[in-house]
Amino acid sequence: MRSVLNKTHDSFFERRFALISHGTTVRTEVLAGLTTFLTMAYIIFVQPAVLSACGMDFGAVLAATCLSTAFATALMALLANYPIAVAPAMGHNFFFAYSVVIGMKVPWRVALGAVAIAGVMFIITAGIGLRERLITTIPASIKHAIAAGIGLLIATIGLEWAGLIVAAPGTLMTLGNLHSRPAVVAVAALAFTAVLMARRVPGAFLWGMLASTAIGIPLGLVHYQGLVSPPPSLAPTLLQLDIRGAFAPGMVAVVFVFFFLALFDSVGTLVGVAEQAGLMRDGVAAERIED
Repeated sequence: MRSVLNKTHDSFFERRFALISHGTTVRTEVLAGLTTFLTMAYIIFVQPAVLSACGMDFGAVLAATCLSTAFATALMALLANYPIAVAPAMGHNFFFAYSVVIGMKVPWRVALGAVAIAGVMFIITAGIGLRERLITTIPASIKHAIAAGIGLLIATIGLEWAGLIVAAPGTLMTLGNLHSRPAVVAVAALAFTAVLMARRVPGAFLWGMLASTAIGIPLGLVHYQGLVSPPPSLAPTLLQLDIRGAFAPGMVAVVFVFFFLALFDSVGTLVGVAEQAGLMRDGVAAERIED
């Protein structure tokens, strides 16, 4: 019965997602999906922490982050058939909270309206192929720089939360307390993951994250708070956007910055994913040649 179910599931996934033609299997996709989820799960907590600094409700932002990410990722899978997870961009979060709301004293509801307008502009321009034209016309060096910049931003967030770097007035950042427990666990997990990757162990990132979690529990860095709980209410932020206020003359520049952030962020992500996929295909081809 188990083998029959597996064959049924395999045939369904093959018909729906054409796994064989893409050189993958159900097991590979499940492992990659779990690894991707654990890799990007930081956004569930970082985004509410950033946006709550400008007055938005932490729980509502957390719930909205989970729902929007799940919905966008499902659309990517069902409509585009790409194994790419979609989540809010960290560059938008920091610009929204610290530059627009806190720095420019713009109410967060008006700033949300600006994000909505920029999002509509992004969808319209994507429909006419602006992003694809940018990818083909932007010099290769700039495309690589965009992808590297996104990676450096995410890496900087991880280093900061691990305590490896801290803010410094003169140099913007400096080394943190490398003897602290979070820093030691982060470095050990990074080294462990690097060794697994060098040895081409499947799911290296996943094993590294599981190992760091296992070490963090006895050290008091990871606290078990249950598996199931009622989700936070969306009411404090649901549809709380001021579109009319976002059309004020002083918000024009803000709207365009949000638009260009979305545009170039997507370009950098697509370029980075494409390059990584190309490297993985080259690596598989090389292994087959060696074999």
